[in-house]
Amino acid sequence: MARKGEKRGRACVVVLGDIGRSPRMQYHALSLARQASLEVDIVAYGGSEPHSAVLEHQSIHIHKMPQWPAFSHGVPKILKPFVLLLKPVVQFIVLLWFLCIRISAPDVFLVQNPPSVPTLVAVKWASWLRKSAFIVDWHNFGYTLLALSLGRSSRFVTIYRWVERHFGRMADGSLCVTRAMQHELAQNWGIKATILYDQPPEFFRPASLEEQHKLFCRLDKNLRQPLGVEDCTSTGTGEVVDKDINETLFTTVVGAEITSKPNRPALIVSSTSWTPDEDFGILLEAAVMYDRRVAAILNEDDSNKEEILWKEMQSGKQYLYPRLLFVITGKGPEKEKYEEKIRRLKLKRVAFRTAWLSAEDYPLLLGSADLGVCLHTSSSGLDLPMKVVDMFGCGLPVCAVSYSCIKELVQVEKNGLLFSSSSELADELLMLFKGFPDDCESLRVLRNGALDMSSSVRWATEWEENAKGLILKASYLWKLRLISGPRQHCSVNDGTH
Repeated sequence: MARKGEKRGRACVVVLGDIGRSPRMQYHALSLARQASLEVDIVAYGGSEPHSAVLEHQSIHIHKMPQWPAFSHGVPKILKPFVLLLKPVVQFIVLLWFLCIRISAPDVFLVQNPPSVPTLVAVKWASWLRKSAFIVDWHNFGYTLLALSLGRSSRFVTIYRWVERHFGRMADGSLCVTRAMQHELAQNWGIKATILYDQPPEFFRPASLEEQHKLFCRLDKNLRQPLGVEDCTSTGTGEVVDKDINETLFTTVVGAEITSKPNRPALIVSSTSWTPDEDFGILLEAAVMYDRRVAAILNEDDSNKEEILWKEMQSGKQYLYPRLLFVITGKGPEKEKYEEKIRRLKLKRVAFRTAWLSAEDYPLLLGSADLGVCLHTSSSGLDLPMKVVDMFGCGLPVCAVSYSCIKELVQVEKNGLLFSSSSELADELLMLFKGFPDDCESLRVLRNGALDMSSSVRWATEWEENAKGLILKASYLWKLRLISGPRQHCSVNDGTH
């Protein structure tokens, strides 16, 4: 912390991606400004709006780089290898320009990995030129993401892995997101990293009934608008109509009192990047299975017309199993493909909506939902989905795809459940929502476990204990090195962390 009259220290947070879709790096920036009392420059791409806490902080300055133009799909096949090589070269030049010319010299660079190429190379060069410390925050391994599209045997993947490992080892300090990743970095990469678990910041919390009602009022038209022609939560006309502001799909106002509707749909939220490492098809298949199994349990046959069933539901009739409304948030390349699949589904008790919410409304949606679903499988098997951390911060129980290290986060039958197939997920939906909303004990147990997590460790505490000392120490050691002359490189992780 700077004394009165002293020049404040400075940090630069680097993201070769949309800063609005990089919550962990936004939280780093807030902690560097609030807890370490540093001036913070964020160098990243624009696109989505960051959280208002980042935008409004006087010590945080966002510098948006121009993005690589999206003309790759129209490039002739013979030129594609040239474009693949040209893109990182241009990105490297732009990054160096921003890191070395556009911003003031920082005491420390903190860079998100992946992407690794050309990010780690550019930030390392910038740290040399500006005489700054260089810290990598390992979210995943970049070469494993590239391997999803090119295959593990690709020569590009081999080169990418070498660059990622070589420049990663040159960092003055390293953070990572799981114990499994820490072990992999130490054993096979020669990198000692400090675990900084993702934890929710203070604005991820359970929403009050009043906050829920206000949110549902804002979203009401979108939630009633089907992706197809009509479904179990649409208005029944195929069109959006203006509704009384006192009534939403989930809440109603009687006099001065807000209440939850007893026949409301169960609200299930899933956040996805619509990429190949999240198989959204599992969720669609599970929804179809839930729909068919409920119909079988209730002895309904195909002659039961959906329109009659929906009118009964909208008039207040309750069933042993509720309607399910899945709200899928996020942006990504496969979104349109799956929206088209959803339009072709003919389901009696399940509806889907896709949405992109503001950074302020997303926590409120999680805090108002009944269940979260996570389809993240991890290209490396060593990272954890931050979306689940956010859900737990809002007291929201989670059903997540099972993979190697997910149990570092999801405690089975305490705050969530795991599944490996669409059939398992369908079974879990049936178990959790039987008797919804008042008579579903299994869901209540998981919610209580998630609420316990929401009231425990928060990001600020985790960052104070595991990141602050490492970052400030790396900066201090660099200053000592400048005073005493060059010495053998030594990572700050070699010390007490």
